[in-house]
Amino acid sequence: MKIVILLGAPGSGKGTVAGQLTTADAALRHVSSGDLLRDAVRRGTPAGKEADGYMKAGKLVPDTIIAQMIADLIGGIQDSNTVLLLDGFPRNVAQAETLDGILKKVNSEISSVVLLEVPDAVIVERIAGRRSCPKCGAGYHVKFLPPKQEGICDACGGELVTRKDDNPETVQNRLDVYREQTFPLVEFYGSRVKKVDGLGQVEEVAARVKKVLD
Repeated sequence: MKIVILLGAPGSGKGTVAGQLTTADAALRHVSSGDLLRDAVRRGTPAGKEADGYMKAGKLVPDTIIAQMIADLIGGIQDSNTVLLLDGFPRNVAQAETLDGILKKVNSEISSVVLLEVPDAVIVERIAGRRSCPKCGAGYHVKFLPPKQEGICDACGGELVTRKDDNPETVQNRLDVYREQTFPLVEFYGSRVKKVDGLGQVEEVAARVKKVLD
C-alpha cells in the first residue's frame, strides 16, 4: 500500500484532481479529512464515536483521533496495491508528526507528497468567482462555469449567491493561514515532495500528478 499526501493552497484543486484520478484508476482512493470523519462516525468505530462526541458538542476533533481514523482505514484495506490520497490531513507539522507515529504502529509510511502549485491571483479568481444555488445546491463559476442567465440557476431558477468565505478578502486570509501553518510541511517532508504545476484543465493537472506517482 502507498500513502500519498496532497498539499496545496485552498482552491489549488486538490479535491478535484483527486476525484479525476480515482475515477480513472480503481487502485487510487481519495481520503479527505471531512469524508474520513463522516465515514468513521457512520461505521461506529471507536475513533468515530469519540469524534462524534466532539462534533455534537461543537468542538474541534483532536488531531490524534483523525490520525487514528486513518490508521483504522489502513488496517481495513486488504488490497496491497491501494494508493491512498490524503487530502486535508496533515495541515501542519504537529499533525504530520502525529501521523508519522500512527503509521509506524501499523507498519506503513508515506511514499510521496504532491504539492500543487497555483499562483495566488489564480486561486483568488477561482474561489471568488464561485456561485451556488441555495435552493438545489448547484454550483457555478462566473468565468469557468457560468449559468445561462447571469445570477440564475440553470437547474431550478433560484438566485445564485456567493458564500461568505468565497469573497476575495476571506480568500486572501485563508491563503495567509495556509502559508503560515501548512506550507512549512514542504520543508518537513523535504525530498519526498514532488511539485506539480496546478494550472490548466483538470485532466492535464491530473495527468501530471499521475506521472509523478508512477
